[in-house]
Amino acid sequence: MVEAVQDAGVVVTGAGGGIGAALARRFAATGARVVVNDLDADRAKAVAGEIGGIAVPGDASAIVNDARDALGGTVDVYCANAGVGSGGSEAADEDVWDLAWDVNVMAHVRAARALLPGWLERGSGRFVSTVSAAGLLTMIGAAPYSVTKHGAYAFAEWLSLTYRHRGLKVHAICPQGVRTDMLAATGTAGDIVLRPTAIEPEDVADALFEGIAEDRFLILPHREVAEYYQARAAEPDRWIAGMNRLQRQWEATR
Repeated sequence: MVEAVQDAGVVVTGAGGGIGAALARRFAATGARVVVNDLDADRAKAVAGEIGGIAVPGDASAIVNDARDALGGTVDVYCANAGVGSGGSEAADEDVWDLAWDVNVMAHVRAARALLPGWLERGSGRFVSTVSAAGLLTMIGAAPYSVTKHGAYAFAEWLSLTYRHRGLKVHAICPQGVRTDMLAATGTAGDIVLRPTAIEPEDVADALFEGIAEDRFLILPHREVAEYYQARAAEPDRWIAGMNRLQRQWEATR
């Protein structure tokens, strides 16, 4: 599996910390050439300096050309990892919904739009989408996040089923709680649903590399999510009732 990414040109967005930084470190450790992207230029430069990578700060939606140039003209692996954990209900402000759609979904679409012509022409490319278990299930107290993560998962799935026979490999990473700044920002909802089984960002990187070795689309760092996903599909009313109990438990803490 190391051969699959050794000396590959890899881009990781949102890599100034958390899952993105763990992915960047892991790819670099296998011999890949890594572009580290983050809105925070200082954080991007710090991680890039640590791993011998190249910092390309800025909006994840608009860095493909600069990243390609930094890698000498070719991106082999693109990790669409940048995301926003927008909380709130249907009543969340329009700008909250807009930001969630832009970062969690449209940044992936724009990257694919820029990368696919070259990948399809040469018959190879790898697109890694950091989704969330919320993209398979849902998350209480976070309508913009849950809805857009469902969108991110749907787009990754669409890419895979559309271009698999043309050499595109797609991986959708769907962890539950991960000990990052985003988890810390979820408050009591995260305490109830995510924190009890939270894992380290490095565990997510390990799961991705296992998935790459096995050529799997769906990457589940929390293996119990597969059981939850099956239960949701088999008995949706029972699943919703269970989630509603968590919702009521959360409301009682507010």
